[in-house]
Amino acid sequence: MNFIHMISRLLCSFRTWHGFIGTDPDRCPPRSLILFPYHPATFFCGLAGILAVKGPVRKTKADPIHTFTAFYDKVKTLQIADVQAGILPLENYLEGGCSLEEMSRRLLDLKSDDFFRVLASHPQIAVKLEGLAEDMKAFLVREEAVLEEAAAFFTTDSLEKINRSMIMLRDIVWALEKDVLTTFKQLKELIGEHAGAPATESLVKYKKINFLLNCLNRLEVRGRDSAGIQISFTAARKNVFPDIIRRLKEKNLLEELTERTKTGDLRDHSIGLLCPVPDLEQEERNTGKTVTFTYKTASIIGELGQNVRDLTQSIREDRILREFTEAETDCDSAFCHTRWASVGSISVENCHPINNATLNGHPQATTDKEYPRYGRGNWTINVALNGDIDNYQDLRHLLESGRELIAPEVTTDTKIIPLQIESYLTRGHDLTEAFRLALSDFEGSHAIAMISNLEPGKVFLALRGSGQALYVGLAEDQYLFSSELYGLVERTPFFIKINGEMPADPDRPETTGQMFVLDHAGAGGLDGITACFYDGAPLPLTPDVIQKAEITTRDINRGDFSHYFLKEISESTQSIRKTLLGKYRIALGHTGTTQVFFNLGQDVLPDQIRDDLARRRIRRIIIIGHGTAAVAGQAIGDAMNRYIRNSGMVMEANVASELSGFSLSRDLSDTLIIPITQSGTTTDTNRAVAMARDRGASVIAIVNRRQSDITTKADGVFYTSDGRDIEMSVASTKAFYSQIVAGHILALSFAQIIGCLTDAEIAVELAVLEQAPRLMNRVLDQKQTIREAAERLAPRKSYWAIVGSGPNKAAADEIRIKLSELCYKTISSDIVENKKHIDLSAEPLIIVCGAGNPETVVGDIVKDVAIFKAHKAGVVVFTDEGESRFDDLADGVIKLPRGAAPLPVILNTLAGHLFGYYAALSIDSDALFLRQFRSELNRLMVEQDKQHWSVYERIADRDFRRLIRDFSGRFHEMRNRGAFHFASTKTISDIVLLLKYTVGRLPLEDYAHDFKGQGDLLSPIDFLDVSLGNAIDELSRPVDAIRHQAKTVTVGTSRKEHPLHGILFDLLRELSFSDRALTSKNILSIGRLQPAVSAIRGYTLYRISDLDAEGNTSEETTISIAARGGVSLEMPSRVEKSGHLMGTKKTIVNTGHLYIGRGKSDGAPIVIVPLKEEENVISHLLLIHVRFEEALPMRERIAVMGVRFNDLKNLINEYNLPWTDQYIEQIPLEILLGEPVEVIAGRIRHSLGENPDKNGQVHKAS
Repeated sequence: MNFIHMISRLLCSFRTWHGFIGTDPDRCPPRSLILFPYHPATFFCGLAGILAVKGPVRKTKADPIHTFTAFYDKVKTLQIADVQAGILPLENYLEGGCSLEEMSRRLLDLKSDDFFRVLASHPQIAVKLEGLAEDMKAFLVREEAVLEEAAAFFTTDSLEKINRSMIMLRDIVWALEKDVLTTFKQLKELIGEHAGAPATESLVKYKKINFLLNCLNRLEVRGRDSAGIQISFTAARKNVFPDIIRRLKEKNLLEELTERTKTGDLRDHSIGLLCPVPDLEQEERNTGKTVTFTYKTASIIGELGQNVRDLTQSIREDRILREFTEAETDCDSAFCHTRWASVGSISVENCHPINNATLNGHPQATTDKEYPRYGRGNWTINVALNGDIDNYQDLRHLLESGRELIAPEVTTDTKIIPLQIESYLTRGHDLTEAFRLALSDFEGSHAIAMISNLEPGKVFLALRGSGQALYVGLAEDQYLFSSELYGLVERTPFFIKINGEMPADPDRPETTGQMFVLDHAGAGGLDGITACFYDGAPLPLTPDVIQKAEITTRDINRGDFSHYFLKEISESTQSIRKTLLGKYRIALGHTGTTQVFFNLGQDVLPDQIRDDLARRRIRRIIIIGHGTAAVAGQAIGDAMNRYIRNSGMVMEANVASELSGFSLSRDLSDTLIIPITQSGTTTDTNRAVAMARDRGASVIAIVNRRQSDITTKADGVFYTSDGRDIEMSVASTKAFYSQIVAGHILALSFAQIIGCLTDAEIAVELAVLEQAPRLMNRVLDQKQTIREAAERLAPRKSYWAIVGSGPNKAAADEIRIKLSELCYKTISSDIVENKKHIDLSAEPLIIVCGAGNPETVVGDIVKDVAIFKAHKAGVVVFTDEGESRFDDLADGVIKLPRGAAPLPVILNTLAGHLFGYYAALSIDSDALFLRQFRSELNRLMVEQDKQHWSVYERIADRDFRRLIRDFSGRFHEMRNRGAFHFASTKTISDIVLLLKYTVGRLPLEDYAHDFKGQGDLLSPIDFLDVSLGNAIDELSRPVDAIRHQAKTVTVGTSRKEHPLHGILFDLLRELSFSDRALTSKNILSIGRLQPAVSAIRGYTLYRISDLDAEGNTSEETTISIAARGGVSLEMPSRVEKSGHLMGTKKTIVNTGHLYIGRGKSDGAPIVIVPLKEEENVISHLLLIHVRFEEALPMRERIAVMGVRFNDLKNLINEYNLPWTDQYIEQIPLEILLGEPVEVIAGRIRHSLGENPDKNGQVHKAS
């Protein structure tokens, strides 16, 4: 028995290792001990996406439920109460974690496709598992309650071991309940009641789809204005599809299938096939066995969860998909994408995945594409992108070669990826090499996933740069991939992280970029993955690249909270409770005196440090950290000075890099360093600790993450919470509160050791700490009040400051950090009294951390707030409940519960964190307004692109003008109320000016002058699109992510401007004049006139010289002939005799207006066009001899007349004559277009027998 006990203890000591017997080493994660390794079979088979692995035939495993239950039955007999009673050795609690490790491994079997088939065919098993989960939860609740009572009787080292085991059990219970049972319920709902037998092939396929829908739900924090999902099946045999077609015929679904398989850019509900539908019915003509289903949705507002709900409904209701899922398949693959639009509008067309479809008329635009390596077929390349292709426009220009390639409604830069891959396929490369070569062409940080029916059993992944990420998950029967680790952990904890920053050659930093190819035909695991760098250098993958995730779906569950940030703030009270748990015990002695027993074992406070403190060998305590941890250090430093007063010790708080750079003595043997870090991996903090230790310093670290870097450098480690306070939001909150509490417990224990405080005094201070969770909940109850203040004040002030006095200066500093992270502002923090000595002319928003101050300080702060208000600052005051002096003084007053130190620091900070959260949301609402308009603008521009309209025709369009006017009115109304303060002045000024250009209030000829240096933007519409994008970028506040992660960096979509066309414009180009030589008004006039011109008989181009300094004519102005053509060559010209500018031509130069009339030589119709050069000065006149098309239909005749038609109609009505369009039918166009409307009206009246005299009286003709 002693030998067995020894072996058991030995194995338990290796609880961080994995034990395997007869297992292939490639299947095992790092730190695995393998007895009798077995090599022939490999099992670790297997943006977010999933690829089923064919691999070898898997052996049937023992009943996973029986094994799982057996281990749990053993675990639940080993309870905390028995450990406390001395009946059970601590190392055997919950089997020392060994059984829990085995249960975790069995859970992977319960998540497998095979087990879900069992669940579907045996519903009673699901019921049994539900009962088991409930029993495990109840057991956990009982154990936690016992631990709450008994925690102080265990050493901190023992508590850590107990906590570690309980966390493992919580993870197991969660995974069983959520990842298995809840997933199974979701699966049944997704399949629906009409899916046939639950154990069919469809179950496994819908399980993959459900996994991706769950991934989308978790990834939406990165952006959610659109989402797409694509599923591909490759039939296992040739006659599978004919059988499906026959069933679809019977159910009258064949017509729908034909409609959805139309080629082109991917749409919602698109179906991709390798051959036409009729060919699928005939085995001999059935050339393709792969089918692809695509679902897309887009929402400007991007309400959390809406996209997933829409996609789920589409998939659930798709009867054709259901038929195909029943097919036996050789391989399945699927991927999904959730988008934050950066390039291109928010639309279904721009939603990923994007394919390689092109417009008709381009060499690549055939339905069946021919690639030398693959032959002819309906080949598709489907891509999803995170990041940006910075050189998109350059690559597009090279591909198009002067011919339009991309449909106007597809404006995302992702479109260039499949087309660039295709360009290499047409040159004879295979898909892998074409993908690699295309990647090398792309500039910018990007993560790319690609799937193609050329090689349907493969998934291609690529990553370059620091702005994005890609993880490949390894499960037994499939590969998974995701842009976030939390996209994988529902299915597997094991993963490989693609490194987009590591160069292939360390001496050539430009050789970054890694490409992975996942192959379903491989054996799975590493054997099915081929990796290389972008330059083609191979990237060997060895077992040590496989990592195990420290998080589970329990950690990433957002619950009903709209953001992780709010969820984590709300959980902060629990973090404090866990930090306090078991760290001390208060009792009454025999004499009735209070006794405090600190439960800080050797792992936290080693005997040597304890003895050095008691004997005063430690003379100096330095608390260090960075960012939020450094601010927590300030608060702990205040506590040290408060509790260890009169001890002769020096206490200070410092930034870690400041200590290592400026304050390290040669001998630190009398110094205790207390580093604070949430992750334990902060480089500057770790470096300072290492340097201090080398100089003899002692170290006690306050850290959340177990087994992190800092723990190996410290003599003692005080863990906050339970080690699993994982914070998904970039802006950390929970750790700050827990760090302050942990530091205060340390400070009080030091005070007891040194003798600075009595136990009774220490007990009072500990009682204060215990109040923190309750009082924090009362602050959380005021969320709505804080929200209203933030929404009212935050967006209206450009400059912010946070102030606090005494201990509350730490609160001000921490709030400054969080507001900077959430709102992307440079914010100052200061002592309250100092702020009045600093320039207040910027009229800032000032947040005053005033709760918890002594009465004398409060009185001074009241006066300071009055000074702030006198300088027109906006002031929000956090003050104590019952304090009323700020009510009529400040713009916002938040009343916080009263509490002794350090509670005011915590409560002020909590209120500030909430204020920052709601301020970010309020600022983001301005971006949402612009995002909505930009999407509408882009949709209208796409419709105009389809008409091949010029910029002038776009601006003249009534729908366009209405859209601009409506937006402009709302934009100016919001701006006048103080919105858009967080966008730059230049951006907003540009939008204001561009709105005037795009609605036609300013002449377009001034546009180039107003926006010099803006590159080659073709029109004010394009630049408005860019400026809106810039404003959206400046205003977007994604809260849980940083803007770069959320992909908000926005660039404009420069559309390809269609050249002006038609008989008159063509003549201008022949004479080397561009559109810029014309005023916008004349461009519209020429465009309207052209349908009436049947021919150009000739022309004379005149040069205008000697205008005055302002571009106007004078007595010195001259005219000369620059060129002639056609009938003009035979006509005499007055200009040949006299070069003096006069008459009609002088009027045209002065007005800049187009002229239509008759020539003096032959009385034939002419058009004179003024042409300008730089600075809008008329440099030429072009006289064109034209022939009008008199047979022009009535509708076009009216259109050609433009406003002249309504003027003429109104004039006839003024003469009390009934109007009919027939009046203009018999009048020559040269008269309709060239004569004044009064003359034309006279002709009409004369034709009606009326003779107006010079006085306007009408006399009937006799």
